[in-house]
Amino acid sequence: MTLYWRLSPTVWPFRCNQVNHLLVVEYPKSPSVCPLRMHGALNTGLDSCTICCTHANESGQGVSLLPTLFSVFHLGSTSVLQGEPVDESSVKKMILTFEKRSYKNQELRIKFPDNPEKFMEAELDLNDIIQEMHVVATMPDLYHLLVELNAVHSLLGLLSHENTDILHHGPPQPPTRDRPGELTDIDTLQESEEGAEVLIDALVRPGQVVALLVQNMERLDEQVKEEADGVYNTLAIVENMAEFRPGLCTEAAQQGLMQWLLKRVKAKLPFEANKLYCSEILAIVLQNNDSTRELLGEMDGIDVLLQQLSVFKRHNPSTAEEQEMMENLFDSLCSCLMLSANRDRFLKGEGLQLMNLMLREKKMSRTSALKVLDHGMTGPEGTDNCHKFVDILGLRTIFPLFMKTPKKMKKAGLSEKEHEEHVSSIISSMLRNLKAQQRSRLLSKFTENDCEKVDRLMELHFTYLEAVQQADKRIEGEKHEMVRRGEILDDGLEDEFYLRRLDAGLFVLQLICYIMVEISNSGIAQLHQRVHQILNLRGGSLKVVRHIMREYAESIGDGKATEFKEAEKKRIMDLLENF
Repeated sequence: MTLYWRLSPTVWPFRCNQVNHLLVVEYPKSPSVCPLRMHGALNTGLDSCTICCTHANESGQGVSLLPTLFSVFHLGSTSVLQGEPVDESSVKKMILTFEKRSYKNQELRIKFPDNPEKFMEAELDLNDIIQEMHVVATMPDLYHLLVELNAVHSLLGLLSHENTDILHHGPPQPPTRDRPGELTDIDTLQESEEGAEVLIDALVRPGQVVALLVQNMERLDEQVKEEADGVYNTLAIVENMAEFRPGLCTEAAQQGLMQWLLKRVKAKLPFEANKLYCSEILAIVLQNNDSTRELLGEMDGIDVLLQQLSVFKRHNPSTAEEQEMMENLFDSLCSCLMLSANRDRFLKGEGLQLMNLMLREKKMSRTSALKVLDHGMTGPEGTDNCHKFVDILGLRTIFPLFMKTPKKMKKAGLSEKEHEEHVSSIISSMLRNLKAQQRSRLLSKFTENDCEKVDRLMELHFTYLEAVQQADKRIEGEKHEMVRRGEILDDGLEDEFYLRRLDAGLFVLQLICYIMVEISNSGIAQLHQRVHQILNLRGGSLKVVRHIMREYAESIGDGKATEFKEAEKKRIMDLLENF
């Protein structure tokens, strides 16, 4: 007979002796409850084996016998339903059996808390029925039975079961490794949205389902593989629920998930799958959600993100998975900077200095640092960050990137257009927000070396103008063909065409034209003359620039207050009058 087991790292060294079907463990300490946990026991025909623990005195002689078992699972066991059709009747029977065994196990644990031998068999029976219930996870049409028979409440109750193995152990079932994860797998949920809605409603109805999941993760020891798997699977439940119902993210964050994620991300542990998954969940929770962004800021989450990213200032991620985690943390930071209050925290936490150093170090983090700076400096909320960026000599860093797209940027996955968009956006934000001395320092950069930066600006202008004009020509041809066929051009199609123009480079072109107009209105004659001189030499048109800027003024400020939008539109129009 072969036994497989594993121990918590907190367990002291011990000797195991197997006689017949009795496993005797000699334990050198004397705990009130032996922490031995046995996993996936037998590959023989036996349904279970008796396990006893003997803890010894200082002389090594056994002084008492404490039978204990937290969980023994029969790996590879077959379901009692094998060969039988799974229908409503069989599922109801299964759920009722589960309820009875769960109640019996709970009753025996309460009655004999210090005598595991009394509830060992009931725990094995409970585990068996849980394994059988895996089949329900693949049948979303029958999810309503779990709700109608109150099985969801009982399943949630298992999250606080004394034996954590009940939660995360058992035969793996695709597409995730545990029972709850299977029930909430997004592909399965989408097969029957009605059944999925019923299940999700039942899960969130108690109001604290995520709090229970978080409490469960807190008591799992990730140094133990099976319990680390339990954490991974719990995160899969959160992800699937959030993907199916994004509105749950706010509740989840408030029920302790945000605090746990930040704590887990900053834990000084070797990089592994759970840390990667935590970074992914964090990015999901923060996406398009000001409530969770504010909560992260209040929990000093900006500092946590900056501390974790500082590792990549001078070192590249060692694996593709670690690179993915780095990108998730950068995405989380960019998302947080959409909130004005978090930009102040980013400034006070010296986030600008870190991003500036990353740009100079030329490591893999440079591409994402550029995106963070763009998010942190855009709009009127970025005014303080723009001034600070100039003060820390950021102009020396950003303009070399403006003059030429580094080859490493392309290798790191950032396209040339994306790079030029971020750099142009940062410069345009500074032109909008800087005042006094800092603005003068920025404008003087355009006059250096015989206005070479203006030459580069105009080069980009004609490159993107040509790309957008070609896209416009294709779109007009498609529109003409649709009208000829009698098709209606509705708002949806117009939006699609506009997105295609943006994809072709319209937004970058708008930013470049804005910079042209701003420096031409700076009061520095040399800059005004150089812009117009190059336009004339290359057959450019002031009329085209004005048209692009009017279109930009119409679209600017989306999502902002009407008052801000109108003021910004008027400011751009005033600049155009003197262009």
